Amino acid sequence: MVCGGFTCSKNALCSLNVVYMLVGLLLIGVAAWGKGFGLVSSIHIIGGVIAVGFFLLLIAIVGLIGAIHHHQVMLFFYMVILFIVFLFQFGVSCSCLAMNRGQQEALLNSTWGMLENKTKTDLESQLNCCGLLNVTDSRPQFELDVHNCPASCKKTTVCNSCGDRMLNHASEALKILGGVGLFFSFTEILGVWLAVRYRNQKDPRANPSAFL
Repeated sequence: MVCGGFTCSKNALCSLNVVYMLVGLLLIGVAAWGKGFGLVSSIHIIGGVIAVGFFLLLIAIVGLIGAIHHHQVMLFFYMVILFIVFLFQFGVSCSCLAMNRGQQEALLNSTWGMLENKTKTDLESQLNCCGLLNVTDSRPQFELDVHNCPASCKKTTVCNSCGDRMLNHASEALKILGGVGLFFSFTEILGVWLAVRYRNQKDPRANPSAFL
């Protein structure tokens, strides 16, 4: 059977969804591991990662079942949802690659403001820093964070701000994140293309006179 045939399309779509299932299970496992070892205490962060992993796992199961049984309805919903995910992920990945330092600071400020105090202190302990950014607009919050900071550097010397430490590596991290996101977004558009082509192919084992 040539690669453009029914069997090849079916096997390629099944393989792609098995990879998605493994990635979803990996996300759920990493989130549970991080919570179990106390690396991240925020239930919102853990819940968000688990939700993304579960969503990816669910979509992969739908696509896998649809591919195995050549189920037209399941394949249709699979490719529509996967295309929407592709658009969202492609936009986010491009934003990560195009973000400058000023936008990174604004993103850090907004994210820091949404974190729970427990999560902030966990980050300060792990990074050995205090507060986010010592700037005029957020100085009262910065002083409060420094006062509550549990980092060991407070006992020995002046602590660096966590914002400065994060920004030193933010550009590299955003490039990696954007690159990985772009890679997976193109695998998603590949999945959409495979699903569209597979839906329009006839099963050679089926009745040749029956329509799909």
